[in-house]
Amino acid sequence: MKIICVGRNYADHIEELQNERPSEPVLFLKPDTTIGQRNTPFYLPDFSSEIHHEIEIIVRINRIGKHIQEQFAHKYYDQLSVGIDFTARDLQNKLKSKGLPWEKAKAFDGAAVVGDWLPKGSFENLQQLDFELTKNGNTVQQGNTQLMLYSIDQLIAYVSEYFTLKIGDILFTGTPAGVGPVKENDQLEGYLNGQKLLELKVK
Repeated sequence: MKIICVGRNYADHIEELQNERPSEPVLFLKPDTTIGQRNTPFYLPDFSSEIHHEIEIIVRINRIGKHIQEQFAHKYYDQLSVGIDFTARDLQNKLKSKGLPWEKAKAFDGAAVVGDWLPKGSFENLQQLDFELTKNGNTVQQGNTQLMLYSIDQLIAYVSEYFTLKIGDILFTGTPAGVGPVKENDQLEGYLNGQKLLELKVK
């Protein structure tokens, strides 16, 4: 199982980090070791003093696929949820400034949190999904899938040009504006269309 992540897929997030708007999806991978155990805290790593939360819509791949056409992409996933892509922002900025890969800032142990899955059929319109992250009871990130630069189906078609998708793979589809630091004892909760699917404590 692999985790495929999409960067810079919401214009407001691109602006807040002063990144260049991409002409095609920005992809990176996380190993399966980034997913922590269920119902366990997120432990701040020693190598960073600036861990940021990034809430995202995620989808679970349910069949093997390669070179998938966009019009058929909807057949390759049957569950959705929200997830958190934790990022060591200080380490990422340091690596980017040197032109180096920044997997160390994105793919460390525990850096991917996956919420409870819901069947795709329970949603009327995948282009109108609201999602939200709260920190200590206050909303810090809000997004809607209509604001994606690249839709879920477009992403699946694009990703499958480069990577064979397998059953159980997870696609993180990008984060909206509002990313920010977490600190010890923070309580994070993730919502999809108002339903809480994720919660964890920062240690």
